[in-house]
Amino acid sequence: MSLLDKMRAIGRDSAGVSITEFAIVLPVFMTLGMYGAEIAWMNAAAMEASQVAIALADNASRLGQTDNSGVTPTISTDDVASVLTGALEEGRNINLEGEGRVILSSLEAHPVTGKQYVHRQQCKGNLKKSSSHGKPDPLGSALSGIANGLALGKTKVTAPAGSAVMVAEVWYTYKGLFGTMFVQPFTMHEQAAVIVRDNRNLTPGIGNAKSSNDC
Repeated sequence: MSLLDKMRAIGRDSAGVSITEFAIVLPVFMTLGMYGAEIAWMNAAAMEASQVAIALADNASRLGQTDNSGVTPTISTDDVASVLTGALEEGRNINLEGEGRVILSSLEAHPVTGKQYVHRQQCKGNLKKSSSHGKPDPLGSALSGIANGLALGKTKVTAPAGSAVMVAEVWYTYKGLFGTMFVQPFTMHEQAAVIVRDNRNLTPGIGNAKSSNDC
């Protein structure tokens, strides 16, 4: 058989065509599947961080509700630390404690000037991030008060006189499911705010000291 006849025979041979085609398209489908899994996991992480922020603000707003005494409850740093610990536990699936930080700020209206200011602030988590709303003013001087409240996205949040708004922030560094193949590490920032549900003692310096965990 001549070389030309052998080449024609090879051209007519259809054995192994399916395997060859599968081998060609497999890397494409694997890449698309991995990319889809990356996007899904990234969205799931963002949703979990958002849910943690909402739960943290809501839980902080309810502190003191179980106090049945006739005295207006004062919230201590230990009380706030408990809800921060709960937030980190809720975010365990995304390793929020190791790769993130939860920050709780108390936005209040100064009783004299009426200015909005961050009275106290506590945080937990290994990520070195500060609140986007600045440092607290535990003495209540409100010298650098926020005239128009805090901006949470397109929404302005202000605290009514004699009350407070619990502002929760969640910072989380997302690292790709497949390393840096599809996405470089970046930091998510989710926020939520809930007004306190009951009367609360907001007296400066009483149970409102800043946590030893510097924010």
